[in-house]
Amino acid sequence: MKILITGITGYIAKRLALQLLDQNHELVCCVRDLNRIPDALEEAPNCSFIKVDFLKPQNSEIPNDIDAAYYLIHSMATSSQNFESLEEQCASNFKALVAKTQCQQVLYLSGIVNADTLSKHLKSRLLVEDTLKSEHYSLTTFRAGIIVGSGSASFEIIRDIVEKLPFMITPKWLNTKTQPLAIRDVLSFLSGALGKKELYNNAYDIFGPEILTYKEMLLQFAEVRDLKRYILTLPVLTPKLSSYWLYFVTSTSFKLAAALVDSMKVEVIGKPSAINDIIGITPIDYKTAVDLAFQKTEQNAVISSWKDAVSSGRFKDQLSKYIELPQYGCFTDTRQRSITNEALTLEKIWSIGGKNGWYSFNKLWRIRGYLDKLFGGVGLRRGRTHDTDLEAGDPLDFWRVLLADKNEKRLLLFAEMRLPGEAWLEFKIEKNQLFQRAVFRPKGVWGRLYWYSVLPFHAFIFSGMINALVKP
Repeated sequence: MKILITGITGYIAKRLALQLLDQNHELVCCVRDLNRIPDALEEAPNCSFIKVDFLKPQNSEIPNDIDAAYYLIHSMATSSQNFESLEEQCASNFKALVAKTQCQQVLYLSGIVNADTLSKHLKSRLLVEDTLKSEHYSLTTFRAGIIVGSGSASFEIIRDIVEKLPFMITPKWLNTKTQPLAIRDVLSFLSGALGKKELYNNAYDIFGPEILTYKEMLLQFAEVRDLKRYILTLPVLTPKLSSYWLYFVTSTSFKLAAALVDSMKVEVIGKPSAINDIIGITPIDYKTAVDLAFQKTEQNAVISSWKDAVSSGRFKDQLSKYIELPQYGCFTDTRQRSITNEALTLEKIWSIGGKNGWYSFNKLWRIRGYLDKLFGGVGLRRGRTHDTDLEAGDPLDFWRVLLADKNEKRLLLFAEMRLPGEAWLEFKIEKNQLFQRAVFRPKGVWGRLYWYSVLPFHAFIFSGMINALVKP
């Protein structure tokens, strides 16, 4: 089948695309920015890419001969105060474009909406579902709760909490019940429903075999990791305080933390149906899902992460807007060193950040990360998706990868930390020389004062970093 898939740089879609390709389907992937095509898909046979921004669909075209489409666009982590209207607008524009094609089925991943009172996020998911309904194609909706897998938001946030806090004083929403579902089961539902006419124009709750509170999920996660943890829940923590608690303890942004807290107050229990038998799936339990996720993490085989989304930081525009470094009105720190082992230096550059650190004065980098977190930034806790691989769009501590081209021997990063301006960090190898360049475009007087205040630190931080990169 020829399948249109949206949200291809996101957590679910990137994994689903690889599974659909393994099943010999032909994919047409929609991207807002052609510089963010995932490396794992860029050279894949039967996989093509078209540039479509569903918020601005003018001049956008979708092939007429598609058989089915997946709608996997999600704005939960966006910094916009009005993400519900953005989601409705995206869905409406998608619907109008797909209605002009031969598409027979649209598949949509939503959230379980059975509680009497829904969170802002779940109301938005239901609104999108209603918006996607059409006379031109059949809609199949799967409604899931917490999704557990390597790189998923729930997995990484719970991991942060469990591994950092032996004793936890937590908000009362940890007693809310939910039904976690493994990512591999989510993908099996999404791919298994393709072309099944008995599922047309229907919605199904999909969920794991256990009903657990978030507290039980934390404790079971700790058991998988052989950790002893103690949890005390308090009713006095307000939603805002709970959001700050989640923000400072984990790698999430404050906007996402607030959205999660709002959703975690709502019980997410699915309604039984025959969907497991129709698709032929027996969902795995939570502890098995966590164990499998760690196996992927330990093998450095995490295909996608929730932090890959540019909305998980301060980045709002397409990467291509920032790839050309500005020439005027900027401060620049440029350093150059001769290289004796080019392959080793390139390996070090591609492994920078995350667990490996920044090779020089890592304590100062950590302090900068703490300060960034304190002022509402992303800090250093996002780390990196892979230990040695980088591609455009990846998060890298408080940077975002704009360009990672090993053939050109160039890595370009854009700062997502809180700054009175914009900053870039570039590494490039030419003729056995490593060029390291930091560029800062200040915003107003405060931007200039900031540059001069940190200038003394650059002398040894940037010098130490380039020296470590060229060291044999």
